[in-house]
Amino acid sequence: MRIAIGSDHAGFDYKEKIRAMLAGLGHEVEDMGTYSDESVDYPLWIRPVAEAVSRGEYERGIILGGSGNGEAIVANKVPGIRCTLCWNVESAEFARQHNDANVLSMGQRLVEEETALEVVRVWLNTGFDGGRHERRIRQIEPEATA
Repeated sequence: MRIAIGSDHAGFDYKEKIRAMLAGLGHEVEDMGTYSDESVDYPLWIRPVAEAVSRGEYERGIILGGSGNGEAIVANKVPGIRCTLCWNVESAEFARQHNDANVLSMGQRLVEEETALEVVRVWLNTGFDGGRHERRIRQIEPEATA
């Protein structure tokens, strides 16, 4: 799978660990920064990930910050993005099964490292259930109809 990943300074350590795990699992990973834990403005690093997924250059995106909240807000401003903020395995499963989430956001300050790695694995390996959820997904975009 082709995956874009990005973070701000507060998510940098997890970004590096997740990037290495994904590469080890055979995924093609594009690191879109930031490249250190020096303070940065998160929209500058998160928006490019969401835009690349929206354009179809990557199948999925992963974004990280201190809480993951601001990052998810930025990503969800990009048309075609369904970014989910996950904090455990169950939230990741539902995000994929029911929402067909194409971008995952997590907060390094709020999720234990082992949990974060497991959330990523589950999120990548869980499929979209379709059915009634597909109709709802179509209603998310402003121009969508039921």
